[in-house]
Amino acid sequence: MIKFKKKYIQISLVIITLVMTILRFLLNEKGRTNPDSIRYMRFAHNLPEIDNTTTPLGYPAAIKFFTFFGFDEFWSSKVIGILAFLFIIFFTWKKKFFFKESIVLSALFSFISIYSYTMSEALIIPFVILFLYVASLIITGKLEKGKAILYLSLSLIALYNIRYSALFIIGGTGLYGLIFWKKKYSSIFIISGIISFVFVVLYKFLFIDYFNENYVKDALTVGLYPTSKLLRELFQGLCTTFNPFIHIANPGGGLVNYGIYGIGLLNIILMIYLFVKYKLSESEFFFVFISISGIICSFFIQYFYPVNAIDYRLMVPFSIPLWLIYFRKLFQIFNSKVYAIGLLSILSGIFFTWLSRGNYLENRKEMKQFLQSEKLDKVPLKFYLETTEDLDKIQIAELISTINANTELTFKPKDTLQNTTLTRYKVLQKIRIDRNKYQ
Repeated sequence: MIKFKKKYIQISLVIITLVMTILRFLLNEKGRTNPDSIRYMRFAHNLPEIDNTTTPLGYPAAIKFFTFFGFDEFWSSKVIGILAFLFIIFFTWKKKFFFKESIVLSALFSFISIYSYTMSEALIIPFVILFLYVASLIITGKLEKGKAILYLSLSLIALYNIRYSALFIIGGTGLYGLIFWKKKYSSIFIISGIISFVFVVLYKFLFIDYFNENYVKDALTVGLYPTSKLLRELFQGLCTTFNPFIHIANPGGGLVNYGIYGIGLLNIILMIYLFVKYKLSESEFFFVFISISGIICSFFIQYFYPVNAIDYRLMVPFSIPLWLIYFRKLFQIFNSKVYAIGLLSILSGIFFTWLSRGNYLENRKEMKQFLQSEKLDKVPLKFYLETTEDLDKIQIAELISTINANTELTFKPKDTLQNTTLTRYKVLQKIRIDRNKYQ
């Protein structure tokens, strides 16, 4: 009876999470996209022509793959997010690998936000799970020698092909092998780390440099941000990343943020306490090692490489192992009561989504009619902006890109003289966009 009850809870939570993921982008005025989404969809649209090297090939190629089934680039990105979630649930159930924990993890509002986002983090989540599974098999001695090296190397290379930040996971894996070189399996981690790093080097010279030889040189800038700013953003980013209920702080500040950061901080403290009190297995220790090394590297890379401030989205590859171990410890103490965390998180997500709701399908219909009437729905488009910080205007570009993926941003005023260059004024002169009041 108890087993049946647990199964019922699990199935219900999976279904609710799936429905909430779909509602998360349908009840958003631009379908859960951002400026990077414009680049991803354009990259996918133009494949096999290489549009840019700012992002690895993995995510745009995945979007392109699903367009062969009749979806456009926008809907393909949503299919990827939904399938990523379903794969994790099926895989962890089939392999008996953090199944309960993965259900609660996926039910967290922050992860629902990622699954529903047109961003590569949605695709990297299942590959992080695969990597952790392979690593745990190696540590427990169930996967050895050449096969272990092959599978671990392939999982690391796959991660890098989705997000460049996976370089920190590659480095962490090799470093773990070097630090614990007396372990029977240490050579597997070292060799796989080396193989993966060689791939990264080859990728740089044969792909990135081939299409943009100055990309790395132009991107590296020493002394971008002061340490005081980075430390503050690290604290805020980690507190929102590990807040199980609210992962977005108010950019305008205010008392509500103290509550958001406070809940996240208390959760981090509880996490540390449980990891110390309840001894970690070798696999669990490796998970924690990979997470912490990834977070540390993400912090220091900001000193010479321009990236967004640390937040729940950027931290997702490194937060997953910590969340899984954390939920495992909670399940050991509280059993099925832990599912309540996922349910409460979904409820907070429902409240936030409804409060900030927009109507994507209505906006899409309006914008599609406008583009078709102007004969701009199937031609390369440009959208003019003065700066990338002009959020009010860029939202129009994001909506346009969900219909015509071959859209790029331009900052050249002379481009506005072209018929295929749109501005916010040109668009809103002819149509009305349904927008929420909470930006």
